[in-house]
Amino acid sequence: MLRLLGILVTVLCAIAAAILTWPQFFRLERTFPIAQIVSFRGFLAAAFAIAFVLLLLLAIARPIRGLALSLALVTLIAGVANGAILLSRGIGTDALPEKGPDSIRVMTWNTAGSATSPETVAQIAVAMDADIVTLPETTIETGEQVALAMRDLGHRMWAHHAEYGTDGWDARSTTLLISPDLGDYAVIDSSTDGTSNTSTVPSAVAMPTSGDGPIVVAAHAVAPRQAYMQHWRDDLQWLADQCVDPNVIMAGDFNATIDHMGGLGMDGGTLGRCHDAAADTGNGGVGTWSTEFPAVMGAPIDHVMASSHWKPTGSVVLRSMDGSGSDHRPLVVQLEPVP
Repeated sequence: MLRLLGILVTVLCAIAAAILTWPQFFRLERTFPIAQIVSFRGFLAAAFAIAFVLLLLLAIARPIRGLALSLALVTLIAGVANGAILLSRGIGTDALPEKGPDSIRVMTWNTAGSATSPETVAQIAVAMDADIVTLPETTIETGEQVALAMRDLGHRMWAHHAEYGTDGWDARSTTLLISPDLGDYAVIDSSTDGTSNTSTVPSAVAMPTSGDGPIVVAAHAVAPRQAYMQHWRDDLQWLADQCVDPNVIMAGDFNATIDHMGGLGMDGGTLGRCHDAAADTGNGGVGTWSTEFPAVMGAPIDHVMASSHWKPTGSVVLRSMDGSGSDHRPLVVQLEPVP
């Protein structure tokens, strides 16, 4: 009886480990609380490693040796698998390639409202030579201050935005800065009036009104708190629907990792027809939230994505900005047009 109980416990633990390692296979990647746990693969890999060591120590006791060794094998496989997934997505590159005449650099940074000063955002955006800057949780007033500070540093930008109400909560606003070199842009009406947008915090879809620049989406999905899970799932589907045109650049705080996007890609894309630029350039496993955790332990929930007209050639997560005030790290990506 005890042996059968041990086999049952091992099988159940193996299933649980498999779900946490590859939730997409079980179609549970957007289910509470699995979605929250799998966001932190670094912690998950570390937890399995610690469990493996503890189980080896427990195996010293003869009565439970078989069970302990069986569970140790499960945690070893799960820990290695999670570590391998993390490494395959990339745990960090430190520099971008040289910018060419047709290159576009995109920076996204959830500024946590007034926690990050406009001057800091402007200095980083100019230092990174960004052509597109998406700023979730940033009001248009703050965004205009960023644009003015960038202008004073010799880097002109036009400010656009979408907002839900004026209740003083900065998360109700998303600001988008676009270089005049890309042409003139306007945020579409459905973004500004909310008739077609993310559910709780706004995204902004900007269309070129002159020139042949890309459609630009400044994304912000609601966080997957238990009471908002369906809103979060709807937001991810809405963002996927924005990425059907071959000339789309979408960047922002998705409040989701690549794992959560299972089944939302089309034609080989990560989300819609867009591919995740950080994962394609060695930074897909670097946590952009929260700055309280080491980057390899954090959740990579901020993304820059692009459809087939664009190829990512480099990316960097700016860990040096952890003391800036925001709980998110900036992500910068360089994109090249595909001939």
